[in-house]
Amino acid sequence: MTTTPVPRHTVPFDVHLVLRRDGAVGPEVLLSRRAGPVYATGLWHLPSGHLDPGEDMVEGVIREAREETGVLIAAADVTVAVTVHHRPPRGGNSRIGVFFEVRRWAGRPGVREPDRCDGMGWYPLDALPEPMVAYCRAGLDAYRAGMPAAVHFQRLGDLVAYAAGGVDRTHLLPGPTPPPPDGADRGTATCS
Repeated sequence: MTTTPVPRHTVPFDVHLVLRRDGAVGPEVLLSRRAGPVYATGLWHLPSGHLDPGEDMVEGVIREAREETGVLIAAADVTVAVTVHHRPPRGGNSRIGVFFEVRRWAGRPGVREPDRCDGMGWYPLDALPEPMVAYCRAGLDAYRAGMPAAVHFQRLGDLVAYAAGGVDRTHLLPGPTPPPPDGADRGTATCS
């Protein structure tokens, strides 16, 4: 008897740059406004993109930063901040987005792809602009809350843009509980 193999679930992989600096009233992040014939035109978003073939995720976020903003980042200055499993509101497959925090770079950020971006600026992490891509906002909300991951599964008909006071499909996922300070395992599970 022959069985047909079940296809594996595959998802696109996005990288997002949380370029962070200390502002006058607290931490600020660099955002760009999407423009032209791209997804979510007119909405604010982090510099981001897809991986190129053969590229690892750190190389991808460094490349996207250079292409979109002109800043140069060393691999040693890239840290993982949040992973978001996202499903868009217009149907289709889900995707994985990894948000990387960078606090040190060379160069001055500016619009480098005017066919895809018509504005760029620093915004307080606690006062993000609207309209913003809901997927991006989910990642930044998890980042602000100190959570390592989130699930953001939108439904058909949900808005692409985040709406304050609207339906929020973000489910924040905490990380593991740290061990007790003395290092002793206080678990009750046993193996037989």
